[in-house]
Amino acid sequence: MRPLILLFLFLMIAATSRGQKVAVVMSGGAAKGLAHVGMLKALEEHEIPIDFVAGTSMGGIVAGCYAAGMSPAQIEEIMLSDDLSRWVNGQLEEGYNYYYSKDDTHPSFVRLNLQLDSTFNLNLNTSLANDVTLNFALAEKMAQPSAIAKGNFDSLFVPLRVMASEIFTQQEVILRSGNLGDALRATQTVPFFYTPIRVDGKYLFDGGVYNNFPVDVAEKEFHPDIIIGCNVSTKIHETYPSKEDDQLISRSLLYLLMDKSNPGRMPSSGIYLQPNLQGITGFDFAKAKAIIDSGYAETIRRLPEIKQKIALRRTCEEVADRRNRFNNRNAAFLVERVSISGHNVHQQAYINRLFRTKRRPLTFSDIKRGYYTLVSDDYFKSLYPSFTYDTVRQTFEFQLSKRPQNNFQVDFGGVIATRNISNLYLGLNYYYFNRLLTHLSANFHTGSFYQSAQVKARLDLAGTARFYLEPEATFNNWNYVEGNDIIVNRNNSTVLKRIDRKMGLGIGVPVGRQFRFTVDGSYISNSDQYINQDVLVSSDTLDQLTLTGFRYGASLSTNTLNRKQYASGGRFFYAGLDFFNLTEDLMPGTTSTYAAGIPIEASRQWIRGTVILEQYFRTGIYSSGYYLHATLSNQPLFSNYVGTIINAPGFYPLQDSRTLLLENFRSFNFVAGGWRNVFALKKKLDFRLEGYLYKPFESIVQGPNQEPQLNREIKQIYFAGMAGLVMHSTIGPISLSLNYYDDKQTQWGVLLHVGFLLFNNPSLE
Repeated sequence: MRPLILLFLFLMIAATSRGQKVAVVMSGGAAKGLAHVGMLKALEEHEIPIDFVAGTSMGGIVAGCYAAGMSPAQIEEIMLSDDLSRWVNGQLEEGYNYYYSKDDTHPSFVRLNLQLDSTFNLNLNTSLANDVTLNFALAEKMAQPSAIAKGNFDSLFVPLRVMASEIFTQQEVILRSGNLGDALRATQTVPFFYTPIRVDGKYLFDGGVYNNFPVDVAEKEFHPDIIIGCNVSTKIHETYPSKEDDQLISRSLLYLLMDKSNPGRMPSSGIYLQPNLQGITGFDFAKAKAIIDSGYAETIRRLPEIKQKIALRRTCEEVADRRNRFNNRNAAFLVERVSISGHNVHQQAYINRLFRTKRRPLTFSDIKRGYYTLVSDDYFKSLYPSFTYDTVRQTFEFQLSKRPQNNFQVDFGGVIATRNISNLYLGLNYYYFNRLLTHLSANFHTGSFYQSAQVKARLDLAGTARFYLEPEATFNNWNYVEGNDIIVNRNNSTVLKRIDRKMGLGIGVPVGRQFRFTVDGSYISNSDQYINQDVLVSSDTLDQLTLTGFRYGASLSTNTLNRKQYASGGRFFYAGLDFFNLTEDLMPGTTSTYAAGIPIEASRQWIRGTVILEQYFRTGIYSSGYYLHATLSNQPLFSNYVGTIINAPGFYPLQDSRTLLLENFRSFNFVAGGWRNVFALKKKLDFRLEGYLYKPFESIVQGPNQEPQLNREIKQIYFAGMAGLVMHSTIGPISLSLNYYDDKQTQWGVLLHVGFLLFNNPSLE
């Protein structure tokens, strides 16, 4: 009798084991959610079955990747790659950052994105992050699995549930069907960080707002026998952070929204995992490896309990075979149609031309190239991409949906320095899009040393060939008398006031993905006031030199530098050829050897060629790069030495070079170059050591009667260098440096500045 009972119990246990279904639930927690990858890795390695997955926010992303047929190793590879950092920070993929659409560099450190409607009402876009790369990455990687499942999340590699939130009615939303990429994008839309997207006609936000640990959803939707719940959303601080509260308060809303897990939801039969993430915040994506390892370690620690409650085993070979069979059903990634919603026919025609839609079907590379061509322009960054599958044609459709448009942008910036070169910056940008894209911009600098106003209108046309027209008016005012050190009093101030005005028109065309070719013509009206001696007395009057006429030029350029100033990666290239036809009018002052008050006029024509190269190479925490500059010109001498030297091309290797009149670093023909060494002491703190050599082919020297002369036998090479610390902050660089120039008036200098020390180009450059 007893053997029969034992046999019966054995058969019951075996039947129960065969029928056990396991659901894995993953909480939100931003970067901390990467620990779920380590959990999945440990479960598969030890043959624990995973029949269902559910998740919120980053837990939803990991769950979605797993349900889409990715192995834990593949998910880990993505999370540890540079791709993740690029997606989170909104950086365009290398090779797809189209320089053609890039604006000129300006010193702003904050931008307000506004929507200006036809009644001139302004609405502020409160989203902080750029999501163009994240949106496309999710659309790309989830397109084929979504096509296999035909929009039914129960038909994925394993059934999936993803949590989202509907803010207006304050309800949680369970996503169980539809476009998989949209579902994953919706679940991690942290309010005020990412712009929400529409799913089934409703704007959805991060699921963690209402249900950050959806154990209850897994129970109701899947009815599993066992739930393994991994919660990474814990208290940020066990006690009040008195010493850090001022720094942390700016993130308080994000902490509030992302940390609402309730471990009490776990059933008594479930298995609750909580990786040790002490000291790690939801923003620590740079610690991805350690976070993943913490999830793995916690799962291994709890493995005896897991194996006790889950008797069934599923070998790695079985799982891999089933995953391969799922992924082998992937459809060819061909796109038959590009659809654009929320735009009129003229706007659709403009966008379609960027995708070369006359050739059908489009390959994925065609779509990727067209998308990044589009979103390289700030105006189109609000477009949301998705792929849907046509089961009849067996091809994909690429959809671009219009979200609330940011057509008015306000930039704020500037610099504060220990020399009197501080200034404030304001930039205004307005976009109008119909048959062509029109970008109107105005920027203003104000300070005692430098003032500027610039107005531009860029008209971008996408026809058989893509090009833009850009009329521009620029006013610059430089007062070198005011550029003194506010800490160290110097008696040898440079007495020079410069005003340059430019009105012109530029035409630009793209050359491949990385280059832009421009031709331009402009009318120039410059005015310089200066003395011809070292000291100015109260009775002296200044020389007044006026240059008027035209400049015509052509250039080829690219810029992939990782920062506006103090770059440590990427490259810059510029090659330009210019022709000048100007009239020089000199009204001598009392410091001139010419008779004061009697004008001198002369016609000046010359051609100038310029090449500038900058490139960096990174190895671990060390980055090094070269900076090269060569100028060749037949520029003539002007009427006196000072007028000639201030209008000669210059070499500007250091951050403050443009704020100094460095006579030894100006000539008509020269080659110069140097090496930049950047040591990353911390994540945002660099030590820079730079050195440069400048070799003029002919130097401009002053004759006995203030006349300019060319010394073609010069053998001297001039040196400039800098050593300093640079912290890259949200308001721009904070730099403290020791600078040196081989120059008779300015040699050693210590400069501390906060913000970007950048200016609009003078009219002769």
